[in-house]
Amino acid sequence: MKKFVILIPIYNDWKSVFKLLNNIDLQVADWDAEISVLIFNDASTEERPASELNLKKLKSVRVINMSYNRGHARCNATGLKYLTEKEDFDYVIPMDGDGEDRPEELTLLFNKSKESPSKTVTLDRIKRSEGFFFKLLYECHKILTYVFTGELIKFGNYSCIPKEDAAKLVKEACTWSSFSGSITKVISNRTSVPSIRGKRYFGPSKMNLFNLLIHSFAIIAVFKTAVIFRSILFLFIYLFFIFGNISFITLLPIFTVLIFLLLILKVSSRENIDELKNSLENINSIDILSNFNSR
Repeated sequence: MKKFVILIPIYNDWKSVFKLLNNIDLQVADWDAEISVLIFNDASTEERPASELNLKKLKSVRVINMSYNRGHARCNATGLKYLTEKEDFDYVIPMDGDGEDRPEELTLLFNKSKESPSKTVTLDRIKRSEGFFFKLLYECHKILTYVFTGELIKFGNYSCIPKEDAAKLVKEACTWSSFSGSITKVISNRTSVPSIRGKRYFGPSKMNLFNLLIHSFAIIAVFKTAVIFRSILFLFIYLFFIFGNISFITLLPIFTVLIFLLLILKVSSRENIDELKNSLENINSIDILSNFNSR
């Protein structure tokens, strides 16, 4: 029987994650597999409330408490590091704890992993639930990423990763900065299923404009070599066409590309293999949620 671990990073969102656990338990009820959950508590400042869970299928639910807040991407990276060093598993499924990664799609991942057991399965978003402004920014992000990297990335963290691929990811510095970017760069043997982005269970989204920009730039920075090459190529071609007609206006695109390139190089400094290697030192304690019936 295959062993699946669902990896959920959270920060001050206990109400959502407890609802998610109940929904996960319902969705995996018919799986011919062993399913456990690891919740990475990213140094939440809110106290975890008493859980009212009555889970039937999940074998175990553990909360790994981090000493310092590191963000979702680094919680996922730490989770992979923890699993590859300390757990016996076949597949890991990283997913958000707020409901936006719909538990209804877990079975799509499970069935696809049975079809292609050696491949990482991503959930490619075909529809989003956010407002018009966020959708517009997301489309701009995809276009910008494709233009500067040549990669069309339509998925986020929600995926199903075989143990062998997880072992590859924890050896790459880029995993510490961007999870979806590192999957794209490191894991070529992958497949996908369509996905609809869900809505948060409770409260507004915690993704503000600044965090969205950092998230976008971190993905692009994974491919900084391609970004540098394409930027230089653009500058040479553009200078060729404007030669003899140089003005402040015609130089603006050059300044824009140079500023963008500097920002990408700055964000790429987030990639740190030493911090990834030592990430387990940030684990403060591990709690076992036992207030449910497992079988």
